[in-house]
Amino acid sequence: MTMAYPDPAFRRPRARKLARTITNLWLVAVLVLLTLAISSVRPQLVESTNMISMLRSFSIMAVMVLGLTWVIAAGQIDVSFMQVAALANMMTAALLAHGYGWSVAIAVALGTGVLAGLINGWLVAALRLPALIVTIATAGICASAAAALGKGTVIRIADAGPLGWMLNTPVLSIVPVIVLPVAVLALAAWYIQERLTLGRYIYAMAQNEAAVRSVGVPVTRLMILLFTLSGLCAAMAGVMLAASLSSGQPTIGGPFLINGLTVVLLGGMMVHVGKPNILGTLTATLFLGVLFSGAALLGLPDYQRQIIQGVLLALGLGVATWAGRHHGSRGGESEK
Repeated sequence: MTMAYPDPAFRRPRARKLARTITNLWLVAVLVLLTLAISSVRPQLVESTNMISMLRSFSIMAVMVLGLTWVIAAGQIDVSFMQVAALANMMTAALLAHGYGWSVAIAVALGTGVLAGLINGWLVAALRLPALIVTIATAGICASAAAALGKGTVIRIADAGPLGWMLNTPVLSIVPVIVLPVAVLALAAWYIQERLTLGRYIYAMAQNEAAVRSVGVPVTRLMILLFTLSGLCAAMAGVMLAASLSSGQPTIGGPFLINGLTVVLLGGMMVHVGKPNILGTLTATLFLGVLFSGAALLGLPDYQRQIIQGVLLALGLGVATWAGRHHGSRGGESEK
């Protein structure tokens, strides 16, 4: 009597489907397990006050790195985003302190972010300067300008305005109102990256920019657009920070560098492995928020949280690099 084994050709689609499901959902599963594990020891994690605080921080960080996600997905880097946010934060506070309304303060702060992004994009895309060096320089200029606005001190805001209401008013007792417009913005960004031709160009530029240029795609203008969007998103987050903290703080940008890079690279380990994507960034942002909030509730010292974050950043960078090389080797084989 012979035993019948499933045809390998039959098993292969199942294996691919299982692998795709794991790739898409593994970070979501880890997020759920982490939340359950910490809340079983520290129920305060899922209490309304802490949930509102976490989701408020999530909203600010998510907005800050939406544009950065696209820049890194296109094979470039922007390390000025956090200092652009700090400058927008100080610009908002300074204008409010001088008697201007929130509408003027927001418009000027967002315009500052757009200008910083345009300069970055032009230097990188048109003049072909290294993105890392360009954005380091921009970060230094923005940080100095932010310090100069307040002469190195904090600028207090008397009225947090409509943004303050959105950041602090909950819906269903645990979700701040600000989450709703942020979710709409993130959904639009996801749709553009995953469903429109522009998103395909972003992914393709990271793999072979010359090939994208050869088919007539205006790569220079597209890259300038991506850096401009990164600056705009960072400035939006800076304005939100001003309303959330009721102040402008010139040194507020520093901690966001490693946080932003961690969530983008960690998020690039799901959905499209090695390719930063909006859904992955949002999941990683929420994951990092739960991790840090849980670590604080568990009494872990800062250095342990920084070690965990460093490990996550290194892991995300390693997987992104491996995936890029793997893709390149497969591409070379297919061409042969």
